[in-house]
Amino acid sequence: MKKNLEKYYPIILAFLSFVYSVTLWFTGNELEGIYVGLWPITILGFAMAIRQRRRDDK
Repeated sequence: MKKNLEKYYPIILAFLSFVYSVTLWFTGNELEGIYVGLWPITILGFAMAIRQRRRDDK
């Protein structure tokens, strides 16, 4: 279970930030929604970089 959670937590976080961004957008906070909308890309990018570094260290 812990291994699966460790593997999928960036996807879960990215999805939650996407939902938060959409919520902000449709409640009238367009600029905040756009800003938060950049978070999923950043989260997934960092997750890929960290995984790549872990594979290189092995």
